[in-house]
Amino acid sequence: MQRIEKKARIRGLWQKAARVCGDQGGVNRTSKGRSLIGKIDDSSQISGKGVTVEPSFSVDEFSASILTGKLTSVFLPIVYTIVFMIGLPSNGMALWVFLFRTKKKHPAVIYMANLALADLLSIIWFPLKIAYHIRGNNWIYGESLCKVLIGFFYGNMYCSILFMTCLSVQRYWVIVNPMVHARKKANIAIGVSLGIWLLILLVTIPLYVVKQTTYISSLNITTCHDVLPKEVLVGDMFNYFLSLAIGVFLFPAFLTASAYVLMIRILQSSAIDENSEKKRKRAIKLIVTVLAMYLICFTPSNLLLVVHYFLIKHWGQSHVYSLYIGALCLSTLNSCIDPFVYYFVSQDFRDHAKNALLCRSVRKCRLYPACLRFSALSLLAGLWGLFPYYSGVNNVSKDMEEQDPMPLSGSGWLCLGTPP
Repeated sequence: MQRIEKKARIRGLWQKAARVCGDQGGVNRTSKGRSLIGKIDDSSQISGKGVTVEPSFSVDEFSASILTGKLTSVFLPIVYTIVFMIGLPSNGMALWVFLFRTKKKHPAVIYMANLALADLLSIIWFPLKIAYHIRGNNWIYGESLCKVLIGFFYGNMYCSILFMTCLSVQRYWVIVNPMVHARKKANIAIGVSLGIWLLILLVTIPLYVVKQTTYISSLNITTCHDVLPKEVLVGDMFNYFLSLAIGVFLFPAFLTASAYVLMIRILQSSAIDENSEKKRKRAIKLIVTVLAMYLICFTPSNLLLVVHYFLIKHWGQSHVYSLYIGALCLSTLNSCIDPFVYYFVSQDFRDHAKNALLCRSVRKCRLYPACLRFSALSLLAGLWGLFPYYSGVNNVSKDMEEQDPMPLSGSGWLCLGTPP
């Protein structure tokens, strides 16, 4: 009964606010932020170019300034265009190499292939997002396509977070247990990857259920996800994004940071000579780079999203939405940075891609127990090689070659010495 009464009070406040909006000519001057309270137009449906939206809403001056400002109509399209032009070919090439130029599918290869796929599935929808912002945040492609865009955008962002977490944990496991990592771990990695995709599919269902398009009569535009009724913002969306921020970002971020910090501690206590010290420093620098990229790209957007909805729910207004848009734009840069941090930084990977494009065969390289060549540009291969080297392990068995982590078999990620 209390819940029914609460909903009735909210509905009454909604209708009262809608009447106030109507009296003010379509622009609500009392509400602020993204709590866009609008007047429902029951007289007729409003038809646009290829889209029919019912009912129409009005927004306040602050929200109108965001929807018509340079941030959303100029800055965002430029950034998304850059991400699309760099991320599409780089992730496409990485995925192609992992799938068709990699003989042995080690856990690291499986996770990196899924990471590239997640980034790719997000990037391919950017042209629609770019067109939306260039048109002044006017969506002309219909409700269904808007839901697909939003679902893929958020879904693949969190999917990337989870696969980067898997990579960090897997790398730590390889350093701690270099001799125990058996081939069956690849099957576990496949199972984990399928579980992540299933989880993302389930957690994005609410985005497909909630109506995402809203017609703004005062601006004569139809927004996609940018404007939602207040009762949706303070209810469903608040609980939904709070759960995502905690379960799909905060917890994975803790695991990622812990794994990389532990790896740094292991490496700091492993150097035994001057040559090893140089390799250790280079490996630590790369670990710090990967961790910093992870936190810088994803922490601001998830933090500001929770703050934004919290302010709307408890204070009825929020002025951090413009900051959130900028932070969300920053998170998309991760899609074009990933290939260069995880894949293309390796000379071996670049050679593999170059030879593949030139239709040349790649020279195979055998594993020999002498003079480890550490590829500091390949964190996965490098960290795996550093641990046994620093530990005084002189004999590298064939089983270790079969285990992990030679992402490109035969490409020379851990080539040792010269053939006798």
